[in-house]
Amino acid sequence: MKKPLLLCWVLMGFLSFGQQSQDVTVKQVMKLMGTRFEITVVAPNEDIGYINIDEAVSEIKRIEKIISSWDEASETSLINKNAGVEPVKVSSELFGLIERAKKISEITDGAFDISYASMDNIWKFDGTMDRAPSEKAIALSISKIGYQKIILDHDEQTVFLSEPGMRIGFGAIGKGYAADRAKELLVSKQVKGGIINASGDLTTWGTKTTGEKWLVGIANPLSKEKVFSWLPVIESSVATSGNYEKYIVLNGKKYSHIIDPRSGYPTSGIHSVSVFAKYAELCDALATAVFIMGKDSGIHLINQIDGVEVVVVDSDNKIHKSTGILFDNNP
Repeated sequence: MKKPLLLCWVLMGFLSFGQQSQDVTVKQVMKLMGTRFEITVVAPNEDIGYINIDEAVSEIKRIEKIISSWDEASETSLINKNAGVEPVKVSSELFGLIERAKKISEITDGAFDISYASMDNIWKFDGTMDRAPSEKAIALSISKIGYQKIILDHDEQTVFLSEPGMRIGFGAIGKGYAADRAKELLVSKQVKGGIINASGDLTTWGTKTTGEKWLVGIANPLSKEKVFSWLPVIESSVATSGNYEKYIVLNGKKYSHIIDPRSGYPTSGIHSVSVFAKYAELCDALATAVFIMGKDSGIHLINQIDGVEVVVVDSDNKIHKSTGILFDNNP
């Protein structure tokens, strides 16, 4: 379920800073959590800006040590190792994240599911596949998936995966959560404004010193230089899922690398999904869910959630949107 970066272009407007308060914009790009992070802050001077960025990086690394399934010492790895054996007592932070993830699974009918990590990787998106796996192989590959099998004990603050071989992973929510926490830290330190972009899971706060808003461009997946529309992101977040880098074509039909954890089959019919909400964590999870649910069901769901909007670009490169998104459908 790892999502490629693409659709979100951020109009930084660097030159507009410093015109009134002499604040400067400091930006740094680095690899964190196995992906590209870009952190931008508004600061009184460059030195303070880089100190702020270092603090955000430390927070992101702290979160990675908790949620990484590759780090054998992480709480998440401990949960996975004890699948079908015994419950594992975890920090309140991880317990809360898993609890919220399960709630998203419930409202999306399992389209989003952190137990997707239990799936056997029988689909290959490296150009080597010339036919789909058998129905039996697909059914077996998803047999251990199911958010209902993640048992939470609030009193003991434990997490138990009820079947041996089950695994959880945060590939479709972890980067958004890390971006939220890094933003929260910087806001608590009175950093005036900024953007944290975790490979397309993006959150902002504040504005430019001119009072202008941060803008996010919804780009054409077939022509990235063309922007369908610029949308303001004020104290808010956006996340994008897309299928333009990793996919396969079987019998003339294009399949995304994003697998439906309920069926075991790749998704089709959508190029990209961009979800807008207050928290990047929620955007991250719902972008994956809408991609899997499909255009109609996904937009219907988003229209029922207060404070959340979505833009879907289908496989014919047509734009569809939730009721709160205001721009021309046919740019």
